Amino acid sequence: MDFALTLQQEVVAAIKALYQIDFEANKVSVANTRKEFVGDYTVVMFPLVAILKQSPKQIGNAIGGYLKENSSFVQDFNVIKGFLNLELKTQLWADFLENAYANDQYGNHPKTNKNVLLEYCSPNTNKPLHLGHIRNILLGWSCSKILEAAGDHVIRTQVINDRGIAICKSMLAWKKFANGETPQTSGIKSDHFVGNYYVLFETKFKEEYEVFQNSSEGIKVYETNKKANQESDAFFKDYKNTYFNTYSALGKEAREMLLDWEKGEPNTIALWKTMNEWVISGFNETHKALGVDFHENYFESETYLLGKDLIEKGLKEGIFYQKEDTSVWIDLTEEKLDHKLVLRSDGTSVYMTQDIGMAHIRYEKYKMDSLIYVVADEQNYHFQVLFEILKKMKEPYAAHLYHLAYGMVELTTGKMKSREGTVVDADDLIKEVIQEAENEAAERGDINALPVEAKKDILTKIGMAALKYHIIKVNPKKKMVFDPKESVDLQGQTGPYIQYSYVRANGLINKINQENWQSEKLIPSVLEPQEKDLLIQLYDYPNIIKEAAADYDPSVIANFTYSLAKSYHKFWHDLPIIKAPTPEKDFRIKLSILVKHVLQHSMDLLGIPMPNRM
Repeated sequence: MDFALTLQQEVVAAIKALYQIDFEANKVSVANTRKEFVGDYTVVMFPLVAILKQSPKQIGNAIGGYLKENSSFVQDFNVIKGFLNLELKTQLWADFLENAYANDQYGNHPKTNKNVLLEYCSPNTNKPLHLGHIRNILLGWSCSKILEAAGDHVIRTQVINDRGIAICKSMLAWKKFANGETPQTSGIKSDHFVGNYYVLFETKFKEEYEVFQNSSEGIKVYETNKKANQESDAFFKDYKNTYFNTYSALGKEAREMLLDWEKGEPNTIALWKTMNEWVISGFNETHKALGVDFHENYFESETYLLGKDLIEKGLKEGIFYQKEDTSVWIDLTEEKLDHKLVLRSDGTSVYMTQDIGMAHIRYEKYKMDSLIYVVADEQNYHFQVLFEILKKMKEPYAAHLYHLAYGMVELTTGKMKSREGTVVDADDLIKEVIQEAENEAAERGDINALPVEAKKDILTKIGMAALKYHIIKVNPKKKMVFDPKESVDLQGQTGPYIQYSYVRANGLINKINQENWQSEKLIPSVLEPQEKDLLIQLYDYPNIIKEAAADYDPSVIANFTYSLAKSYHKFWHDLPIIKAPTPEKDFRIKLSILVKHVLQHSMDLLGIPMPNRM
């Protein structure tokens, strides 16, 4: 039964009976009653004032009184400043709890037969995963879990960017400076090993560039190209890319290596494959630690030519147009997006071309109804253009494209820069939060006596909860400033705080199971506010999942779960459970069982496992 919908209908019936007026149910505003007031659901009276020519209080008292006398649904009411607060009959809450607490699928919605393809992570193979990737991965994974709970069938994919000049930089640095060193001989995790050579290339390039700036050739370039009143430092900062492509010996070698790769030169391809295998092996270890996976991986080295045939087809159909230099464009000025290049004059593709081709081949394979890209908001314009192009091409899924744009993650010291090595590596961060969990546990001493493996499992779950929840609780659209110390705080609105609430409920259930507790269908005469608070939140949980799925926003689940944990802690402290009288004891045990299930279920949607002890 949908309580809010039923209340809408009953309010409409009351208006009809009292005032002989037909009022549309969807115009009746019903929301949860705020905690500082008595009631379960609140109906707003103001929309009726102009129609009924009475004060909100008069209308509220009339409708509330009618419902109390005639409804099998409403137990009592009060009116505060035009808001009609309604209390439901205890029997309704008892029936809800009886049905829900024994349902191990509570929260999951029926299957929709809707296929959703979700692309996330999509790293480059020149460096290990870092904090920015963690936000992307956690958002993608939790969105996939939430959509599955909402009934959709989700296909998780990623596109691994394994080609281009950045990849050649790390390859060249290894070739010039490694002397045959490997991840195995160095003892360094394989993706970190490759990433170190990417940083080394940038270090060597920076040294080369500094020499150039002070050379006669560099001074000549500066004098020839400088603008009025421009300092040399500012000039050379802007000139760096031009130098790389024009004067740099390292830049020349990297570009030659890229050309060799494109020609299929055997030694270059062999090195590329080896270093890619190193990086991807490291990625897989990190993914396993984060508890995420993919149904299919795509590699840019295999997909970068996709889409050209579709562009040619669209050109014949008049969707695209060709310039005199034979480059192909699309006019999106009516959509306020300007003209966009989709094929260069030499016939090579751009990223837009590849994305068009990728979307098409994935539809051919999966027949997805919608396609979601989890990519930082720096790419907003790219996806606006992509989506408009796919609509013009009349792709079957084009009306259901979504860019889950998330804010970038910065450190308290500023932006992270991979080429300078100023990033927070995902693996290092995982180790840090687990170590912090171990430090906290050592101070409390609660699990020190456990076997080593059991203790390690608990500490890993606590540490990962601290990390994941800290990131997921922030609305994706908001930029994050990441403070490592704050992320591992085990107090307040944190993952471990929620886990502790679960552990309490789990301990209670283990205890009553040992006592062979048998459920009795006894209803308390009065529900305490702490019980009602939990019941309302638990009842709303399936709707919370729907809301999070509709908005592609895992923070909705994260904040709900914290609120539920907080309410359960208050319930635990304020009311006896095992020592309560029989009707209350039975009811509160069932309530605890349902709280445990929903906490576990909701945290699982965020990719956070629950420990049995803390």
